[in-house]
Amino acid sequence: MHQLSGLDATFLYAEMNNSPMHIAPLLIYDPSTTGTEVVRFKDILNTFASRLHRSPVFKRKLAMVPLNLDQPYWVEDENFDLEFHVRHIALPKPGDWRQLSILVARLHARPLDRSRPLWEAYIIEGLDNVAGLPEGCYAMFLKIHHAAIDGASGVEIISALHDLTPNPPSPRQEASPVQDPGLSRVEMLWRAYKVNMWAPFRLARLVTAGIPAWRRVHQGVKAKKFRTLGDKERTRFNAAVSPHRVLGAADFDLGLIRKMKDAVPGATVNDVILSIVGGALRHYLLDKGELPEGSLVAGAPVNVRKTEDATAAGNQVSMMVIALGTDIAGPRERLQAVHEGAVGSKAYHEAVGARLMTDMTQSLPAELAALGVRAALGSGLMAGMKPIFNTIVTNVPGPQVPLYMGGAQVLRSYGLGPCIDNMGLFHAVTSYHGQIAVSFQACREMMPDPGFYEQCLYAAYAALQAEVLAVPKASKPVQRKARKKAASSPAAKASTKAKVASKTGAQSKTKAKARKKAATPTRAGRVKPGKPVKAKTAAARKAAVKPKLAAPKLAARAKARR
Repeated sequence: MHQLSGLDATFLYAEMNNSPMHIAPLLIYDPSTTGTEVVRFKDILNTFASRLHRSPVFKRKLAMVPLNLDQPYWVEDENFDLEFHVRHIALPKPGDWRQLSILVARLHARPLDRSRPLWEAYIIEGLDNVAGLPEGCYAMFLKIHHAAIDGASGVEIISALHDLTPNPPSPRQEASPVQDPGLSRVEMLWRAYKVNMWAPFRLARLVTAGIPAWRRVHQGVKAKKFRTLGDKERTRFNAAVSPHRVLGAADFDLGLIRKMKDAVPGATVNDVILSIVGGALRHYLLDKGELPEGSLVAGAPVNVRKTEDATAAGNQVSMMVIALGTDIAGPRERLQAVHEGAVGSKAYHEAVGARLMTDMTQSLPAELAALGVRAALGSGLMAGMKPIFNTIVTNVPGPQVPLYMGGAQVLRSYGLGPCIDNMGLFHAVTSYHGQIAVSFQACREMMPDPGFYEQCLYAAYAALQAEVLAVPKASKPVQRKARKKAASSPAAKASTKAKVASKTGAQSKTKAKARKKAATPTRAGRVKPGKPVKAKTAAARKAAVKPKLAAPKLAARAKARR
């Protein structure tokens, strides 16, 4: 038996009918690597059955403390039924990406059954018309409640279900797990009483630890090591969400992403992805006529596990806040701004303390936390608050080697997360075997056109690639040297002579045209060729004659008049 942490329980309290709180990997498999090109559903069930012991998440369910006086417990499910949790469905023809996205979005919008272990797996056949995939592929959509895992511990569960070769070793005989009798209701209440007795002292320690953190933040802002982002812009994604979801994803080349980051010294792969998301949101909101003047802001979860807790389940995360540069049109300039913002956010995060948020949730009384979260969500107060950030962008690095389940190779990996009031757009970044994907989920009323947002992601990726991976121009001294060398070549000299001759001929033609124009008819009638047209007025005739008289004759005439 294991008790949930305060942060784990927060995800339970925050779950409403319109906002299920589970996260879900979506994996696509190629059965041709099995040798038989067929994977039976029975074989997948056997794979799950042989791996259940590798993670406690699979067979434990919730046990709530009476009156929510303490955080819930995980207990073993005595009536565990594997076939309830692993389900088999298929897409109708043609079985394309959009059909898969619609089906998965519908499954993702349904909450999990809290009377059973909080996970479900869907094996989806019929992916015969997905671009870039061979016919006969199938997918696994694995829903696990956020109270049980976060992104990092989710990777451990994926590793438990997969092998590094298409021919897995024979399963070893595992010892039967020791049955945990659990706690009675009276024992739960007694523990809750002792925990609540010490709650004021824990809260006092938290406040004492928070004072140095506040000082570090104040000093950092004063020294301009980082800056606060102030009030966040409100978009269509920062309102109350409906119970309906949409899904989409864009696949990128991880090698090219790594080259793109070199365009800005010190930038990371995560900075590049954030700048691409910023460019996509800019394009999407510009198309709607809703782009705010200031930059949108993303919340980026950060794993705060210690080395000894690297494989621990549950949630051990903090949150960084990074501006996405949606107010910047240039892809390179946006990447530079995102990188600078990420550096400042990391400094702020270190000043506050990585585990302060998790410690804060652990120090609050369970009943107070549950009532507060449910009141904010149920009354619509959360939807009307100023946004803390506009979207979530969580990066979950995956293995860079092929994975297999029952002999079938994983071809693509995506991720899904929760959407709640005031945050109706969620991005999950997953990397696997040389690829990196940005998948997103959104409220269907906020984003009725997920296919268009997919295009926005690809457009932002292509624009950044074209700008930062283009061939650089040579410097001016190099250009002058190249021009001088080219001008001294025989071909260049011959070309120069031809140009001079052409120019001389053109000048002769211009003079001939001028003489012909002087001989053309005018309103005064035709004139002889070469003879200028007479001026119409006396003043004009005088002005035309004066330049033709020699200077000595003009002087003699003036003397004779005197």
